[in-house]
Amino acid sequence: MPEYETLDTLSVMGLPVHHAERDMSSDISLNGYIGWLNNRITQGKGAHVVTLNAEMCMQAQKDGQLHRLISEADLVVPDGSGIELYFRFLTNDPIQRYPGIEVAADLLESLGPTTKVAFYGGKPEVVTAAATYWRSRSPHLNLVIVQHGYAQAVELDDFINRLTEIQPDVIFVGLGVPRQEFWIAEHRNLCPNAIWVGVGGSFDIWSGVKTRAPKWLQNIHLEWLFRLYQEPWRWRRMLALPHFVWASFWYRLSKG
Repeated sequence: MPEYETLDTLSVMGLPVHHAERDMSSDISLNGYIGWLNNRITQGKGAHVVTLNAEMCMQAQKDGQLHRLISEADLVVPDGSGIELYFRFLTNDPIQRYPGIEVAADLLESLGPTTKVAFYGGKPEVVTAAATYWRSRSPHLNLVIVQHGYAQAVELDDFINRLTEIQPDVIFVGLGVPRQEFWIAEHRNLCPNAIWVGVGGSFDIWSGVKTRAPKWLQNIHLEWLFRLYQEPWRWRRMLALPHFVWASFWYRLSKG
């Protein structure tokens, strides 16, 4: 049985990145990250999961609160190509990226029927369609709460009350970065034994509103280009990628 109590902790620009073996076979139980998370669920320990990419890394350099939240997260997964390439070319600790949407999907597929799951975020029709997709894909999935991200006043209070009463074991929050990270930090006390995962735009993909880049583009680290094609208005945000390359190089150089 693999040891899941601790994970190796690496560092990128002063932020932690946890390293575990990610088995690419169909046996999810051999995936170190998913095994670690399931172990936390079994033990009722709870966790805050951050999927770190270059854009978030650069945001954290300017936002001390975000930097602190990432630093204090229980699991920081290397999401983006920029993070993988940083470790491949600038350190002696090569690791493989693990996109957040794949972390979430693998975790969902690993859960048994007694594990209670909540979806929160996205437009009403989007999160509903994402829930329908997962109920079809994994009929045994115990999806107990599906709440869109536009709830306010009474509706939001009702959602908070349902979280407190039902106590889901795993809560996926798709509010975008860094809003979802702040929201999790503020509300984690409602379900202290839960696994909280920020999933960004995963609900959009699962609902069919958007599509991921073809596998060949993912494999050559150009998934960001496909996203830019789909959402050209994101071009300013994409500038974080070259900024990260430059900043991480000099950060690494300055630290020896």
